[in-house]
Amino acid sequence: MRQDYAEFVARDAEVLVVGPDGPRSFQRTWEKEAFPFPGLADPQHTVADLYHQQVNLIKLGRMPAVLIVDKAGQIRYQHYGESISDIPLNQEILELLDQLNQERVAQ
Repeated sequence: MRQDYAEFVARDAEVLVVGPDGPRSFQRTWEKEAFPFPGLADPQHTVADLYHQQVNLIKLGRMPAVLIVDKAGQIRYQHYGESISDIPLNQEILELLDQLNQERVAQ
């Protein structure tokens, strides 16, 4: 999502990555990788549990989850990965954002 971050912002969206590491480890990763979007350390799985993100230790831990949550807090899209590499393409998410923005304008 890093390479298309400006495209997400242009669609009035924010990318938030929630990860299983503790705050220090998470901060080191963010500094090392220079991610342009915010990240949230979630070592107790509080947010992951809230959004029903699956953990499968046989498949290396947390499975990817991509959600679009609108400004009213409603989940408008959800994708729960079956494997660590099962993540929708950025273009798919950007197209969904375009559709949601068009719906908002039409209302």
